[in-house]
Amino acid sequence: MAELVIPSLPVETRCPPFPLRQYNGFWIPEPILPGVTAARARFEPRPSDVFLASVPKSGTTWLKALALATLNRAKHPPCDPDHPLRHRNPHDCVEFLEAPVAWSKDGGGGVFAALPSPRVIATHLPCSLLPGGITEEEGSGGRIVYICRDPKDTLVSTWLYIKKMVAFAGARANDDDGKLLVPRPTSFTIEEAFELFCDGRCVCGPQWRHVGGYWEESKRRPEKVLFLRYEEMLEDPMGNVRKLAEFMGCAFSAEEEEAGVVRHIVELCSLDVLKDMEVNKSGTQGYVKNESFFRKGVAGDWSNHMTPAMAARLDKIVKDELHGSGFRFAVAVSRCPPAEKNHSTT
Repeated sequence: MAELVIPSLPVETRCPPFPLRQYNGFWIPEPILPGVTAARARFEPRPSDVFLASVPKSGTTWLKALALATLNRAKHPPCDPDHPLRHRNPHDCVEFLEAPVAWSKDGGGGVFAALPSPRVIATHLPCSLLPGGITEEEGSGGRIVYICRDPKDTLVSTWLYIKKMVAFAGARANDDDGKLLVPRPTSFTIEEAFELFCDGRCVCGPQWRHVGGYWEESKRRPEKVLFLRYEEMLEDPMGNVRKLAEFMGCAFSAEEEEAGVVRHIVELCSLDVLKDMEVNKSGTQGYVKNESFFRKGVAGDWSNHMTPAMAARLDKIVKDELHGSGFRFAVAVSRCPPAEKNHSTT
């Protein structure tokens, strides 16, 4: 696959930091593409697996933290000073399916096989590119939790995140062997990012097609796919954590509710708490600083970076593309939610 097919796929080089290749209708980062086919061919899901799916910058970090803290609360109570989230970034706690698969000879089997059940595994892959064992009726499956976000906020968050990646690469221009860690363009404006996004040319885009695929799957198999909206989670984080726990098969008991376990999980996974962890102030993922995953955590920040005309154009594209699906993105209640509702990461 990597040698014979990838060079022949359509390529997009204007969306940093890596080239994107169009594969089965979606734009996939070139370094990850081998992992897509490897995962489809060799990854073996377990019935107890929980897959966290999203387009990048749609609340992925927050969902990772919430799912991990909720599913493992018996072993790691949220108030435990040794809780994994107090010492490791959420992306170090929950691995992406396509990353180790892309960079290992055994299809990532060694990484995931070693994890105890229930495993929590993240992915940015569209539903149509997931391993068949996850989506097919006769597959061993597991459950999928999907989170989506207003495309305008997704675009802005992606653009700002890419700028941080590029700055990080510039600060560490060369590794020990003198090779450039991350290709860096001379500039990447919001206007450039906007045009690419509107054309669907973003990581795992088009974003609306990615969302639509999981939306259809959630209607087809509601017992296997939980569909969440970022904006609704901001408005009612505790209610959505309860929904998440019930879906994952670990609903909160009356005793836990009385003890405030739900509230403690939401607080542990909040923007302010995670941002203040030393690992998230000083650590890195090798390609970006951990602090880059924790920005504002609000809905509607797009209005600080996009013009009304840009917003109207993108809204129309999305509306036209999703016409007839029955799906609509949630609308932010306000441009800047009150501080007590700012429980998210991006």
